[in-house]
Amino acid sequence: MSYTSTILITGGTQGLGFHCALALARHKPDSLIVIASRTDPANAALTINTQLKQQNVRFVPLDLSSLASVRSFAQTFLADTQLPLAALVLNAGIQLPGPVSYTTDGIEKHFGINHVAHALLFHLLALRLAPDARIITVSSGLHDPVEAKTFGGSIMPHYTTPALAAHPDAAALKESNGRDRYATSKTANAIWSAALASHLPPDSSKTVVAFDPGLMFGTNFTRDANFVLRFLGRWILPHLVPLARLLVHSNINPPEESGGNMAWLVTSGEVKGKKGEYYEKRREKEASAQARSREKQDELWEWTLETVTCGEEERGRFERVE
Repeated sequence: MSYTSTILITGGTQGLGFHCALALARHKPDSLIVIASRTDPANAALTINTQLKQQNVRFVPLDLSSLASVRSFAQTFLADTQLPLAALVLNAGIQLPGPVSYTTDGIEKHFGINHVAHALLFHLLALRLAPDARIITVSSGLHDPVEAKTFGGSIMPHYTTPALAAHPDAAALKESNGRDRYATSKTANAIWSAALASHLPPDSSKTVVAFDPGLMFGTNFTRDANFVLRFLGRWILPHLVPLARLLVHSNINPPEESGGNMAWLVTSGEVKGKKGEYYEKRREKEASAQARSREKQDELWEWTLETVTCGEEERGRFERVE
């Protein structure tokens, strides 16, 4: 079958990304849905194709812990897929509760994978984006200290500067843990989405939004947590979502629901042309004060370009967002 466009979802092999890919494949059978993750142990693409009796989902390996791997992926993707890129869903993410760890490029791993690698991927694929393409960045309510407190305050962002998020010093490491560093990276996701929107030309037809999928139970996202938390998250808490919404927070969802909400951002006419908005479920919501700060946006934008570009020619090309 010949397809009219491509939709790329990073981390689309499980959890939120899988259910987004499933919903998009169902809704857009004329689009090639590419799910890109380090591995695909459950054969997600085959599972979706079999369930829908279609063949429009394809898995391609992508290791976001290495900027060289991101560059290699982009080069292969552009060579193999000539279709316009209708949507880029920057979904993949990690949450590591243990001691600090770093990517192969020496960047704190949450910040490196959740933000830096995704920003590089966007810039490498930017020229293939359709004129009305949609770029979805996955953030979290935890990016906002005010919002984080409504979840009990056990996970808090500590975002100050991108340099310190990428290379935390001894003081930063002492005051935060792995889940805090995850929240810090989600702050960067929200800031960068707004920064990208501000760099689009005024007459651009592209859509750039950030998405908070909410707290989800029943995914593999807590695979690095201890046994008790893994057991609860997999077998007990998914059955308690309605109660948790009443007692804890309204934005606690099954991954099927959040995946459908993220797919809606790709397809809905209500979202078309939005630039810099932040969504919770299917409604706009004000992002944190840091995410709305133009100073923070410009700082992260410049630091990111300095970090991911190779030479002045590429720097100039990445700066010219169209």
